Amino acid sequence: MKFTCERALLAAAISTTSWAVSSKSSIQALEGLLLEAKNGLTITGYNLETGIRTTIDANIITPGKIVISAKLLSDIIRLFPDDVVTVTVTETQTVLLTCGNARYEIVGFSAEEYPSLPEFETEQTLALPQSALKSMINQTIFAISTNDNKPIHTGSLFEVEQNQLNVVSVDGFRLAIRTEHFENLTSSEPFSFVVPGHTLREVEKLIDDTDDPVEITLGRKHITFSIGQTTIIARILEGEFLNYKNAIPKTNVFTTSVMTKEFITSLERVSILINERIKNPVRLQFEDNKIHLCCTTPLGKSQDDCNLISPCEKLEIGFNNRYLIDALKACPDAEVKLELNTHLSPIVMKPTEGDRYLYLILPVRLKADE
Repeated sequence: MKFTCERALLAAAISTTSWAVSSKSSIQALEGLLLEAKNGLTITGYNLETGIRTTIDANIITPGKIVISAKLLSDIIRLFPDDVVTVTVTETQTVLLTCGNARYEIVGFSAEEYPSLPEFETEQTLALPQSALKSMINQTIFAISTNDNKPIHTGSLFEVEQNQLNVVSVDGFRLAIRTEHFENLTSSEPFSFVVPGHTLREVEKLIDDTDDPVEITLGRKHITFSIGQTTIIARILEGEFLNYKNAIPKTNVFTTSVMTKEFITSLERVSILINERIKNPVRLQFEDNKIHLCCTTPLGKSQDDCNLISPCEKLEIGFNNRYLIDALKACPDAEVKLELNTHLSPIVMKPTEGDRYLYLILPVRLKADE
């Protein structure tokens, strides 16, 4: 096996596929990348749960395939000069890498030891603009649970019904919903699936703000995202996802709106006294055309005011500062609508017009000294 390739192109492909490589595995080959030289160079990373495969342009002199330690290969290519890389594999699985005056000889592994990526029968397919999927992931991924006690919530729910796609994330304290309407989402029956959060984070990195399509292929237990010459395959999460529609208040007593950036700035100001060890809530006092923000911790007390666009009845309520800031930063609009009921009811954030997103955050019960 022998091929040549531009260093920058090879480095990018290795970076893309390495995230799916096992850091430590009983199968040594899974700690490496599979390189296949045939019609171009195809590189695969796989950890038995998630796999990623990408194909790049390369001058194939002798076809073949080999497994190389992902970390070692990444370090070598990263430090090579910006020139053409030549990779040669001998009959004894020795890998020779040269670029400029630099030369390495490292041990490779037989490609026969590398497990095959899952093959499955297609049940559903979707094609979405990259820009739309990117924003839907970006605006909901912050609410994915990091608690493995309920694995189903460590991913986002994708719901397809008629020409509408909903992406939903929940972690027990907050809920994020993003909705888009697509003319080509035609299905005789609604269907849904849950994609692991770590898979969505990688998909978000790979897609651009363009109308180029992302092709999503759903099987009974696996899903693939095809983005240009790169394909990500992952096992979908199984279990009963929260009936999130029942968690959303049907009516709200108070409705007002606020400038998004102004609210974020005020929250960040009063949150300076909060850290990893001190996680006191932020107290919000709604009254007339202002929100008075206050936070008291062992380090001291901070206060600020934020203007409301429309007046609100008097209400005092407490929240985790990070949950509020995360939701507000995900809002794409300059102005956001706030809906509230009581000091023990969640706050709901919506666009002032339409239904593209909804963020719900549970309050924190306030103590007299907070």
